[in-house]
Amino acid sequence: MMLGGGCGRELAHWVIHGRPNMDMYSYDIRRFPLNIIRNQRWLDEASHEAYAKNYSMVFTHDEPLAGRNMRKDILHQVLEDAGCHYQTRLGWERPGYFLKNGVTAPVRDYDYYGSYDYPEHKNYEYCQRLKDDYTFDFPKHHDSIGQECLTCRNGVAAFNMSYFGKFYLTGPDAQKAADWIFTNDVRKPEGSTVYTCILNKAGGVEGDLTVSPISPGNGHHPATPSFDGRCFYIAAAGFSAEHTKAHFNTVIQDERFNCQLLDVTNEMGLISVQGPKSRDVLQTLTSTDLSNDNFPFGSSQLIEIAGHTLRAIRLTFVGELGWELHVPNDSAMGVYKAVMAAGEPHGIINAGYRAIDSLSVEKGYRHWHSTLRASDTPLEANLGFTCKLKTDVPFLGREVVEKQKATGVTSKLACFTINDHVPLLGLEAIRRNGSLVGFIRQGEYGFHISKSIGYGYVRHPEGSKVTNKYLKEGEYTIERMGDVFPAEVHVKSPFDPDNKRVQGVYEFDT
Repeated sequence: MMLGGGCGRELAHWVIHGRPNMDMYSYDIRRFPLNIIRNQRWLDEASHEAYAKNYSMVFTHDEPLAGRNMRKDILHQVLEDAGCHYQTRLGWERPGYFLKNGVTAPVRDYDYYGSYDYPEHKNYEYCQRLKDDYTFDFPKHHDSIGQECLTCRNGVAAFNMSYFGKFYLTGPDAQKAADWIFTNDVRKPEGSTVYTCILNKAGGVEGDLTVSPISPGNGHHPATPSFDGRCFYIAAAGFSAEHTKAHFNTVIQDERFNCQLLDVTNEMGLISVQGPKSRDVLQTLTSTDLSNDNFPFGSSQLIEIAGHTLRAIRLTFVGELGWELHVPNDSAMGVYKAVMAAGEPHGIINAGYRAIDSLSVEKGYRHWHSTLRASDTPLEANLGFTCKLKTDVPFLGREVVEKQKATGVTSKLACFTINDHVPLLGLEAIRRNGSLVGFIRQGEYGFHISKSIGYGYVRHPEGSKVTNKYLKEGEYTIERMGDVFPAEVHVKSPFDPDNKRVQGVYEFDT
C-alpha cells in the first residue's frame, strides 16, 4: 500500500512506452525464475520475512534467512564443508566468503524468528556470522575477505560462479538477432569472445554480458551442442540472468526473429580460476597450449581437464590472468577437485563474491543494477567501446547512442578514492567544488591499492556536458554519514589502467 501509487504510475508508463521512467528492477517479477515464484514454501517464507523486517535497519551485506537452499549448484556441499558463508540471490545460493580454521556455517531451514510455534534456532553459526555485518564500519571478517583478494592478486584463487546465466542463441536468424540485440560486433569467427551491452530503445543498458560464437558439437552434453548455422554461447551475471533472458525473448518475439534462446544454466557449472599463477595451475591439467599466442584474452576453446570436456574462456571479472571453465554438471566436481589439487603447490584458495565485488570494483568493471542500469547509456558508463558505431550494422538503441555521441553526455561515471580508512557503502554524496553533483552507486575497499573506492555518475549543476576534462578539473569531497572526506577522481581505474595483468603481463616473478 505504501508504494502502490508510485508503482501504479510507473506500471502505466511501462505499458504505454515500454519502459518505466524510474529504475523498477526491484519490483520486476521477471527477475525471478518461474520455479521460484511458483514455489509455495519460498513464497510463504519470503513474504513473512519481508513483513517481519519491514522497519529493520538496512545493512549493506545483510542476507535473508527465508527461502534459502532453493537453488544449489553441484559444488554447494563441498564448498560449505570448506567453510563457505553463502549469500542468496534470486533463489540461488552463491559463495560469499570463506571462514577459517575448519569452521562451517550451513544455512538452516527458516524458523520464522520463533513465531507460529516454530522453535527459534539456537547456536546458529550462519546467523551469528551474519550479525558481524550489521555495521556501517568494516566487518569483523574484513581481513578474511582481504586475504581472498590479495591471494588472487598475487597467486591464484578459484571462484564458483555457477549461478551465472548460460544460454545458446541458435536458429536460422541467430546472426540477425545477435546483430540487433548486441551493441558490440559479434560477426566474429568461432572461438572469439566479445564483451557487449544489450540496450532498450531509449539507449539504456538492459544488461552486459559475454558472447562467444561457437562451432557445432556432437550434442553429447551441454558444452558441445549440435546445431546448424550460427550459434552464440552467452554468459550473463546470475543476478540479472532472468532479466537478460526476458529481454532476449521479448526482442526475439517483437522482431519475429526465427531463432531460439536455449537456457542451460541449470545444466552447467562455472569455475573461474584467476590470478598470476592460474596458467601454471591449469597447464598441468590439459594438453591444450594455454600460452598467449595459442589462447589469447577474449577467446574460447573446448579443452579437456582431468578427462572432462569443457568450454574454457579466457576472461576475467577481477582484472587478472585467468580462465572461466564452463563445465557440464556431471563433470564439475571432478574438474573442481583436479583444479584444487593442482593448485595446492601454488597456494590456491577458494574465494567468494565478497572478494569478487572488491576486486572488480578495484579494476573498474561494471556491475549491472549498481554502476550500470537501464537508465544509463553506454556512453555515460564509459562503455562506448562496446558499441559498433564504426560499422553500418544497426542495433537496438543505436540512434540514441549516435545522437548522444554527437551532442555529448550530461552524466558520466567516474571513480573516486579516499585516503581515510572508512568504508564506502553506496549512496554517499559527491560534491565538486562544493556543489552536489551525484552520489556513489557502488563502494568497496580495494585491498591492492589500500583505499576505499566508489563509483558514481557526475552531473553538471547547470545541466551542461560532462567530459573527462570537466571531471579532472574539479576538487571533490565525499560525504559519508555526515562526515566529509577529500576524494580523488579517476577517469580510469587506479588499478592496472593499462590492462597489462589481464594480458598476463606482470611486473613481478610469478
